[in-house]
Amino acid sequence: MPNDRPGLNRAAVVMAARDIVVADGLEGLSLRRIAADLGVTAPALYAYVDDKVDLLRGVAELEFERLADRFDAIDTPDPLARIREQAVAYVNHALEDPALFRVMFLFRPDWAQQPSVDELPAATKTFALGASAIDAAMASGALRSADPLLVAISVWAAAHGAASVLLAGINLGAEYESQVVATVIDNLLAGLAAPER
Repeated sequence: MPNDRPGLNRAAVVMAARDIVVADGLEGLSLRRIAADLGVTAPALYAYVDDKVDLLRGVAELEFERLADRFDAIDTPDPLARIREQAVAYVNHALEDPALFRVMFLFRPDWAQQPSVDELPAATKTFALGASAIDAAMASGALRSADPLLVAISVWAAAHGAASVLLAGINLGAEYESQVVATVIDNLLAGLAAPER
């Protein structure tokens, strides 16, 4: 029985899929290839994943968890600096493996679902980590009072846009790439800054 195989579980199947995406992109991913890499038959995988879509959702969840870990590792007390560092972490995450970054955004969030906090998808948890820095910046007076969700979405969009432009194949060099990210985020934050009294 496939469930009795040592080491074979959903996490192992998802990690095998992730490894294939890293090595050969989405084009190289198939359940048959994963099964061969794990030394099982393709039907054995259905004990752990429903289909290829479910498998890709698992990879996306894993990548959002990895991005959340990067956000968690940022312990800068200044909320504006934390927003900047999270934006850089976001772009670096995208640039380190573009194929995995694309997998992260294959699925739209289901806004109709209202799960408990313990059941939040990894993408939602990651977004909440970024939004907490924005909440802190507003509470400190560094950013003007505005709709925090709108500001969080704007910062996320700016970081995502910078990542997408850099992934488009423009070879700017590492130093210039970091300046692009800093310029985008700094200009956005300058526009959101609380007016001086």
